Amino acid sequence: MPDDRPMMADFVGLAGTFPPVSRRIFMTASAAAAAGYTLAAGPVRAAAITTDTNGLTAGMVKVKVADGEMPAYRAKPANAKNPPVILVAMEIFGLHEYIKDVCRRWAKLGALAIAPDYYYRMGDLTQVTDMQQLFPKVNSKKDSELYSDLDATVAWAKADGGDTNRLGIMGFCRGGRTTWMYAAHQPKLKAAVAFYGPPENPIGDALTSQPLNEAKNVKCPVLGLYGAADTGIPVASVTKMEQAMDAAHKKSEFRVYPGAPHGFHADYRPSYNQAAAEDGWKLATEWFRKYHVLPGAAA
Repeated sequence: MPDDRPMMADFVGLAGTFPPVSRRIFMTASAAAAAGYTLAAGPVRAAAITTDTNGLTAGMVKVKVADGEMPAYRAKPANAKNPPVILVAMEIFGLHEYIKDVCRRWAKLGALAIAPDYYYRMGDLTQVTDMQQLFPKVNSKKDSELYSDLDATVAWAKADGGDTNRLGIMGFCRGGRTTWMYAAHQPKLKAAVAFYGPPENPIGDALTSQPLNEAKNVKCPVLGLYGAADTGIPVASVTKMEQAMDAAHKKSEFRVYPGAPHGFHADYRPSYNQAAAEDGWKLATEWFRKYHVLPGAAA
């Protein structure tokens, strides 16, 4: 049966158009693929941020899940004892270089950061070239399986020496939705940061709920970071989420950046907005410090 519902909010935002820019600032498609970036997100900026592995233990690992082994990327300070754990929830594009680099950025700040490839059962999404082919795949992921995969990742991180009493999660786009939803599921979380995760949308059949409906169940403080120019997530929707969190007496803060589009933190895409990205990362770091994930100031 044809699906005549409106497009997913994250699809609308990701499919947004941007002002023409010189092709000289982009990698060639072959260079981007060789560097490990997704093929479906469009041209990759040559100035994408690259974080080295000096002082880190970083690379792919295998996480035991209910029906096999799930690939994940883990980065942590070398020889660290009981580092805090930050889960990194990826966009719809799979476990590609941008998400791995974000893990290394958190590791440089002292965390064991791990990004599970919870879409692995559908194949390697980084090799899908047409964005529209991704949505039937990611929309078929049941939340119950997603929670199970993330819970298994937390258990793996603990066995790897991570301190899951200092557990956080952050994510981008669909990973922002994952962040909101997991914050309503996992009582061990100390804090969460959602970059442009849709609070509400015309969800697929497998996605039986949405963040707006789960606000009353959120178990940790959540920071929501959004762009005022996001064509898929209206500011009114962000306001509704903020009101729902307030009504449920949940700790949260929201920042909406004027002129910033969907994907403003994605330094590998044309959507990158440096001012919003840098401020958002600063706020995210402060949030994890405030709520005792990263070492730093107390709440």
